[in-house]
Amino acid sequence: MSRPAFRIPGFAALGALLVYLVAAGAAVAFVSESVRMIVLIVAGSVAGVLLLLLTGLVVVNPNEAKVIQFFGRYVGTVDSPGFWFTVPLSDRQTVSLRVRNFETAEAKVNDADGNPVEIAAVIVWRVTDPAKAVFAVDSYQSYVSIQSESALRHLATCYPYDSLGSERMSLRDGAQVSEELTEELRERVDTAGVEVIESRITHLAYAPEIAQAMLRRQQANAIVSARRKIVDGAVGMVHMALEHIAEADMVELDDERKASMVSNLLVVLCSDHATQPVVNTGSLYT
Repeated sequence: MSRPAFRIPGFAALGALLVYLVAAGAAVAFVSESVRMIVLIVAGSVAGVLLLLLTGLVVVNPNEAKVIQFFGRYVGTVDSPGFWFTVPLSDRQTVSLRVRNFETAEAKVNDADGNPVEIAAVIVWRVTDPAKAVFAVDSYQSYVSIQSESALRHLATCYPYDSLGSERMSLRDGAQVSEELTEELRERVDTAGVEVIESRITHLAYAPEIAQAMLRRQQANAIVSARRKIVDGAVGMVHMALEHIAEADMVELDDERKASMVSNLLVVLCSDHATQPVVNTGSLYT
C-alpha cells in the first residue's frame, strides 16, 4: 500500500526562496518610483505563496517514516532520512520503523487436555508498511498487542502442557511452539503492515490450584521412566552375562540355576540400596 511521496531536498527549496527574496529586494530597490508599488504588491504576493510552500519542509529521522495526506487523500510516504520538501499544506503522521518488543500479560487458559495453565510470551516486531499501519487499523500498537494475546491463548488450547512421554508436541517444546506462534502472529498482523520477527514463551506453568497435583504426577512419571530404563539395562546386562558364561564354557547352567542367577543379578542391578552378598557353601539342590 505504501508508495513514495513527492520530495526534493529541503535545502534546495530554502535556497530557491533566498534567491527569490534577494532578487525581489534588488528589484524593489532599483525600480523607478512609478512602478515600485506594483513590484511590492507582486513580490509580496509571491513571497506569501512561497511561505505557504515552506509548510512542505519536513525532517525525517533514521528508522522513521512520514505518512503524508493532502486534504484527506493519501499521497505517499517519505522514509529516507534527511531534510526534505514535500507536498505543502499536508498532514504528516510519524511512524517509527524501529524494532520493538513487549511481553504479553500472563494468560490463564486451559490446554488441550483441559488443564489450566499460565502462559506469557515476548514478541519482537516492527512496522514494514507505514501506510497500512496508519490507515488499515485504528492503532497498530494496540492491534499487535491484542492479536498477540489472542494468538497465544489459541496456541495454548491446541497443545497439552506436557507430552508425558508421547510423541505429540507439547507447550514445553520451546523452539517448535515459538515458531508456530510466530507464524500465526505474522498472518494476523500482516493487515496492519507489521512484521513479527520473533516470539518466545517466557512463562509457562500450571495454575496454582493444580500445580501440586501436576508436580506429583510428573514426579511419578519420572520415577516410572527411570525404573523402566534401569530394568531395560539390567535385563541387557543379565543377557550379556549369560552369553559370556556360555561362550567361555565356564560352567554349565541348567534352567533352575539360570533362573536363580537371573533373579540375583536383577536384584543387585535394580535395587535402590546396596545389596548384602550371601555366600552359598552348599549345593543349589540341598
